[in-house]
Amino acid sequence: MRTFKLQLQMSVDGYMAGPNGEMDWLTFPWTDDINAHLDALTAPVDCIVLGRRLAEGFIPAWAAGPEGEDQASIDKMNDTPKVVVSDSLTESPWENAVVAGGDLTKIVAELKARPGGDIITYGGATLAQRLIAADLLDELHLLVNPVALGTGLPVFPSTGAHQRFELVAARPFDCGITALHLAPKRG
Repeated sequence: MRTFKLQLQMSVDGYMAGPNGEMDWLTFPWTDDINAHLDALTAPVDCIVLGRRLAEGFIPAWAAGPEGEDQASIDKMNDTPKVVVSDSLTESPWENAVVAGGDLTKIVAELKARPGGDIITYGGATLAQRLIAADLLDELHLLVNPVALGTGLPVFPSTGAHQRFELVAARPFDCGITALHLAPKRG
């Protein structure tokens, strides 16, 4: 069975974006050590899952070749097949991407049952929260930036119940970001 990973950036107080989706608080430039870490994390990935709103910016940005990214990273992002989770789209307007709507648990189960490498999602906020709340992720890779936002879009949904995670690894990087690798504690 394939491993389904979440990778996202967050503030130390648990937000993945400001209240209006602001991302101006992210720590840049990244250093070689974090780039190597993320390259290793994504090496076994052969499927990217995105929410519709994130896909609208993410896919075109990578197609244009984001500033500061090397060609190998750009090619990897563009060549990796994508699944866009959306109930409002009926077909994909993007190259190398399909749309999946309906029951999220069923979508994830079908993706994980297919042969292949790891699956990764970068969110957005709604999709990440839904995946966490439904316990559909195998690994959480949280890049904790050294900034507190005070308010914004939280990483973790309010489920009314505890969600327990096991710390698999924590690693600080020269740029100030710390990577937390968590796994859901089940059973």
